Order: sequence, then C-alpha cells, then structure tokens
Amino acid sequence: MQEQAQTVLFLCTGNSCRSVISEATFNHLAPAGLKAISAGSHPAGQLHPRAVSLLASKGISTEGYFSKSWNDLPVTPDVVVTVCGSAAGETCPAYLGPVTRTHWGVDDPGHVVGTEEEIDTAFERTYGIIRARIEAFLALPLAGLANDKAALKAELDKIGRITT
Repeated sequence: MQEQAQTVLFLCTGNSCRSVISEATFNHLAPAGLKAISAGSHPAGQLHPRAVSLLASKGISTEGYFSKSWNDLPVTPDVVVTVCGSAAGETCPAYLGPVTRTHWGVDDPGHVVGTEEEIDTAFERTYGIIRARIEAFLALPLAGLANDKAALKAELDKIGRITT
C-alpha cells in the first residue's frame, strides 16, 4: 500500500458488535500506518455490552468507540470489509466508493439465544474468527500489493474464508 496511512472500514448493519470487535482488534494489532474504523448502514446507537466486555477481557480498549453511521465517516477508507453473516437472511450494506471491497462474513453473536455459556461461546468464536482474519491481513505483503488492486482483493477474499 502507499506510504500514507491506510484506513480499513469494517462495515455491517448495526455497528454494535462484529464491526466494532473488528475495528478495536485491528487497531490493537496493527502497526503504525494502518488504522481501522467501523460503521453501520443502520447503526444501533450503542455498542453491544458483551462485545465491550469481550474486548476488555482480551486487553483491547474500546475507549472512544461508538455505534455510528457510514454517512459520518471521518475519512474515505482504502479498504472496506463487510462482516455481516448469513444468519436470518442478513443483508450486507454495499459501500459505494472507489475502494477495494471484500466480504468477511461472520454470524452475529448478539443474536444468539441460549444459556450464558452458549452466548459467551458465540462471542468467543466470533472474536477468534475476526482475530485470525485480521492477523492474516496484517501478514500480507501490503507494500507489494499496493499497485495491484486485483491481487489485493484476491488475497482479502481468501482471508474471508478463514474460519478459525
């Protein structure tokens, strides 16, 4: 990628759980020059309390994070990653800008119904998938892919198939 800071937008519908877990985890792991933001097409207006607790348990700060609309982005992202899952016929919003787009679908743990243990397990699984994908993203030779958008997209699409 270029010398300037690169911004990755994690996008879903509510911007309260998966996209925020992605944003916070990415920013926790990323080197200088890479930054994540998150947004939703129909923001919930608040972060999911279990997502905040999960991130805190991993030592990842959520200070300054909030549920926001994609209409309020502070910058135009370089890469957009949709994280909507297929459960309950969920439809991902389509970001319409001149950016590299990829889909890393993961089901929303905020919609899991069950025992406390089952819900916690769903959140841990979601975090594990997201973290593995982010680690794979950060391991890419980004400088080498900077001038080959098709190759970058192909690599990002492969990462979206990582399940653990």
